[in-house]
Amino acid sequence: MDSKTNFSANSAQNNIDVKGYLFKVLAYWQLFLVTIIISFIVAKFLVGYKQKIYSLNTTISVKEENNPLFSTGTSIAFNWGGSSNEMETVRVILTSRSHNEKVVKKLNFFIEYLKEGRYRLEDVYGYTPFTVNINAKKTQLYGKLIEVEITGENTYKLSFDYNLSGANSLITYDTNIVSGFNTSEVRFSKEFRVDEKIDTPYLNFVLKKVSKFNVGEKYFIKFSSFDGAVGANRGIGVGTITNAASMLTLTKNGSNKRRIVDYLNATVQVLEKDKKDQKIAYAVKTREYIDTLFIQESEKLKRIEKDLGNFKESNNIFNLSTEGDNVYQEIQDLDKDKKELQEFNDYLENLRTYILTHNKYTETIPVPALITIQDSKISSEISVLITKSSLRETLRNSVTENHPDLIKLNNEITIAKNNLFENISTLKRVNINSISKISSRLLNYSSKLKKLPRKEQGLIGYQRNYEISEANYNYLKQKKYEAGTVIAANVSDVKIIDTAKDLGQGPFFPKPSFNYLVALMIGIIIPLFYIILKEVLDNKIHTAEEIQNNYAIPVLGVVGRNKGENNLAVFERPKSSVAESFRAIRSNIQFLFKNAQEDECKTLVLTSSVSGEGKTMISINMATVFALSGKKTVLIGLDLRKPKIYGDFGFTNEVGVVNHLIKQKTLDEIIRPTKIPNLDVILSGPIPPNPSELLLNKVTDDMILQLKKDYDYVIIDTPPVGLVSDALELFKYADAIVYVIRQDYSEKGMMKMIDDKYRNKEVTNISYILNDFSIKNRYGYGYGYGYGYGYGYGKYGNGYHEEEETKGFLSKILSFIKPKE
Repeated sequence: MDSKTNFSANSAQNNIDVKGYLFKVLAYWQLFLVTIIISFIVAKFLVGYKQKIYSLNTTISVKEENNPLFSTGTSIAFNWGGSSNEMETVRVILTSRSHNEKVVKKLNFFIEYLKEGRYRLEDVYGYTPFTVNINAKKTQLYGKLIEVEITGENTYKLSFDYNLSGANSLITYDTNIVSGFNTSEVRFSKEFRVDEKIDTPYLNFVLKKVSKFNVGEKYFIKFSSFDGAVGANRGIGVGTITNAASMLTLTKNGSNKRRIVDYLNATVQVLEKDKKDQKIAYAVKTREYIDTLFIQESEKLKRIEKDLGNFKESNNIFNLSTEGDNVYQEIQDLDKDKKELQEFNDYLENLRTYILTHNKYTETIPVPALITIQDSKISSEISVLITKSSLRETLRNSVTENHPDLIKLNNEITIAKNNLFENISTLKRVNINSISKISSRLLNYSSKLKKLPRKEQGLIGYQRNYEISEANYNYLKQKKYEAGTVIAANVSDVKIIDTAKDLGQGPFFPKPSFNYLVALMIGIIIPLFYIILKEVLDNKIHTAEEIQNNYAIPVLGVVGRNKGENNLAVFERPKSSVAESFRAIRSNIQFLFKNAQEDECKTLVLTSSVSGEGKTMISINMATVFALSGKKTVLIGLDLRKPKIYGDFGFTNEVGVVNHLIKQKTLDEIIRPTKIPNLDVILSGPIPPNPSELLLNKVTDDMILQLKKDYDYVIIDTPPVGLVSDALELFKYADAIVYVIRQDYSEKGMMKMIDDKYRNKEVTNISYILNDFSIKNRYGYGYGYGYGYGYGYGKYGNGYHEEEETKGFLSKILSFIKPKE
């Protein structure tokens, strides 16, 4: 039997009871239901409470575009930079502080429009029936909520409270300076008309009506920090489009879709304008310089023209001779060539000096107004230098000097400068050689000029000056026209593909479906965690299977919960499920009496681990069930330290075993008959000071021996073995031993000592009884009729016993819903 028991125990330990664990979890269905409902309520609240965040975008194309009417041969040409840097330039600019300052200032986004919402002040920019146009050069009340109450079709009232300390802040947005002012007033409240100019020391704006006023509506405006508004709007997402290298998608998130739309469209407009201005900066500087020279050359031409006319009249000479005309034409052509070369060399020297003495090349770089660029590389290299310098200054507003992109740009600018210096040096050397040759030819023609008459020489001198001035005048006029045409015909590198627009997009945060999914998971995980934690910390015995899986001693039976007023369950409630459990145990216990003869007296010793496990109740009812079967039975109370049996039979504990063991009373004097047929009891008697010594004397042996002669069954109620050793000493009288375990009370480690003795063959013929058992699905799926642990602990026992098992909440619902047959 022992080997079989060990084998079954080991097999049970090796198998995981999945079904049992499932029933344990399902038993907490009410906890799952409550936590899931609470989780969904919290999720619904959070969905409504959290600020809704929307995401909108706009798509632009960033590609270098040149007007097809102009080519690289155009005298005043421009090139804004290589396309390889264009995309990165735009990325940096869009998130830079300086760019976003322009956008915020353009939209006045430092003015907040608010309205009282359910949980907070809501941003209602674009939804108010008015807008505020401020005077940026004057002060505004800083950081204070100003209530705007609509009082009429074209009137409104402004109200706000001054700071109690008297110190209030003012801000001037034109200079971004915050100042303060003191006042003894407590509250400001005044009615104004639409379009009326408000001019006070702390408010300077005009409220414009944009839609119908609803009387009684209240809004709030707030003049907030300019730098704070810039910082809050710098987080624009800039992303590329797959398979479209020259296109960018600008994305912005926020709680107000109209604010997002306006900001995205405005940021593209500002970007487009800035790009345009940078692209034509070279041409603009050229035209400004040409305008200055054009006025000077015009006045000079008029003066020379007047001097030439006076000379002709005073000397009566109006035309040159054939020889003089030839000399004049040659000298004029040579002078023109020499002047162009000298002017270009001067420009190259000025350009070289400027580049050497400056670090920024965006505004005052010298422009070749009166000369024709001999090498187109000079123009392209200047444009590259301007572009890269502009990009570097933009980068410096948002990154440090050690940033990789800035270091890369510095290196590129250095390379561009070196290339430009090399081309300048080469062109200057070529031009100096050409000037030297022209000067030699001019000397030859000067000799021929001296051979002409003096009046003709004078006329040639005046005409030379006039022709040179006229040529400069016409050249400047042409360049001015070209510069104006280039500026007017500029083609933007930034094109809007899709403007930002509110198409009814829903918020991307919070996500109700995600929140409800998380709520469902939390509603499941929390009870599961509670169940697991409870299982881990739970050290109590709950089911017979737990006993079988953990201990070698077999389970004799299961006794249900006694709901009576006393322990006489079998006698007073014979049709109860508890009484039926004892009858089943009476049948099973016969297998433990294998060493006793059928007609001999059988002794049953009952013990437990600790007090309170129902050992006395089991003893009384085991004695009762034997007595009611017609067997003469005696119940002995040998728990001398904590006697209990006397109370259930209505006796006092004044006389008992103790009196007999100390030889005060005879055995017959301590035996008391009960109202239960065939059942006598021997009470423990007064509590002695030395119970262990009394139980070990020879009187005890003689008493047990005599009782075995007089009765068919001797039931001994002993002290708990987990507390004292008295019960172990009484095991020698037992034909069978019953060890009582109480459901949800006995701890798993309490039976280790007795189980070890059983494994070591020190104790035999012992079995467990699980007491106070009630079916709870959280501990498994029931143990009843099929195991012989007590008739009726399942659905098949209904109607056979006096009391029915209390229905659970779910069972009541199902029975109510189920139609009657």
